[in-house]
Amino acid sequence: MAPGPDGHSGADAAGGTAGTPGGVRAGARATDGGTATDGGTARDTTGHATGGGLLGVGFRSLLKREILRFVRRPRNTFVPPAITNVLYFAVFGVILGGRVGTIAGGIDYLLFILPGLVVLGAISNAFENASFSIFHGRWNEYIHETLTSPLSYASMVLAYILAAALRGIIVGLIIVGIGLLFTSVPIERPLFLAAFMLVVPLLFASLGVIGGLVAEDFDDLTVMNQFILRPLVFFGAVFYSLEILDPLYRTLSLLNPMVYMVNGVRYGFLGYQEVDPLASLAVLSGLTAVVALVDVWLFRRGYGLID
Repeated sequence: MAPGPDGHSGADAAGGTAGTPGGVRAGARATDGGTATDGGTARDTTGHATGGGLLGVGFRSLLKREILRFVRRPRNTFVPPAITNVLYFAVFGVILGGRVGTIAGGIDYLLFILPGLVVLGAISNAFENASFSIFHGRWNEYIHETLTSPLSYASMVLAYILAAALRGIIVGLIIVGIGLLFTSVPIERPLFLAAFMLVVPLLFASLGVIGGLVAEDFDDLTVMNQFILRPLVFFGAVFYSLEILDPLYRTLSLLNPMVYMVNGVRYGFLGYQEVDPLASLAVLSGLTAVVALVDVWLFRRGYGLID
């Protein structure tokens, strides 16, 4: 089996399950004691799904598998972002920050960039986890076992999204821990911080599912993460305040959705806002729900899952 970018083999990523021989595809039907599968959802003779409901044992098993996939390999999943952010804090926070001093009305520059680095780490890892897991399952064909299991499409998608979002949240917490090595980190609006740190990884985990379905090779995953997501975050007011921009560039910056995510997390930590955090949270929550529904629809159609 071909290894992926973070070193997983097909069996590793499937929690030790080998690829499905014989070309089982979504939409296949098989009967076993009156139970049939249709497009990945097992149904009894009355037409009801037999996977134990949305959060049944099948969902919990898939969720556990996806979580163990990154927990068992901390050197590949947690150490790299930790080292990267040590460099960010050392170079931008300490060296550059020592010259900048304060920004945005007296906030220490190191504290100012911390929320943006948390967002960058959380969304990158949430997106990467979901997209890689879906694509690697397609690449080695072990995702077919999930598709023909007694699970609804909503349960499948939810398991992938929650596992990926959890990885993003863990990385975000690691970055906060690294920030504590350099400075004290206040939490001025804990409820807003918790809400944004839940919604933002969920959104990018949902987008990662789409990325894993549309990708044709591993290079596509790298392009999505490194050349689309990261530039948007860097231009999302991570290292600078919108106040210092000319009116034209400030207006253009407000077209970048990352501005609202970074601003929301910054508001949670520092109590400082440049756009309305409540409106941002409402829009991001709605967008997350829409993207998750699109994920379920794509799974139901078999988009990228069947030949």
